[in-house]
Amino acid sequence: MPRRLTDDEFAELMHGCWAGLYRTAYLLVGDHAEAEDLVQTALAKTYASWHRVESLEAAGGYARTTLVNTAASWFRKKGWRNERPTAQLPDNPGPEVDATERPDLMTALAGLPPGQRAVVVLRFYEDRSVAQVAHALGVSEGTVKSQTSQALAKLRTSLGDAVIPQGADHD
Repeated sequence: MPRRLTDDEFAELMHGCWAGLYRTAYLLVGDHAEAEDLVQTALAKTYASWHRVESLEAAGGYARTTLVNTAASWFRKKGWRNERPTAQLPDNPGPEVDATERPDLMTALAGLPPGQRAVVVLRFYEDRSVAQVAHALGVSEGTVKSQTSQALAKLRTSLGDAVIPQGADHD
């Protein structure tokens, strides 16, 4: 029978993997506060299931999977990120963008729908396979492939072929 992990070991996990989980969460949701909420929610869920984690070596992967699954469930909610409260309405839709300057990657990622962003982050930042991404997001491999292709096409439009070369969406 495997031994149960202790609360001290959970604290060790939390301190050791917070930064990596936060980076992934930020890339998934594109907002600092929501990324912190996502990491905290994932760690709370991990702690609630702490008795299922068999070793401290497996705990980081368990927390990361929990983070991705939690993000995926947030994306499925009908009203997720449809509205943002603000104290003042802007006078114009946004600043004029100089067409000679390329937008940075975070701005381009923010322009993707949540599902496409999740696929891109998991495939290229987390370096997961199509099958792993499909399993993590609860979708088919075909959906992962089509979402990746569509997302990379949008990113090429924003960032240019020099940043996202043609063929990058193939295995």
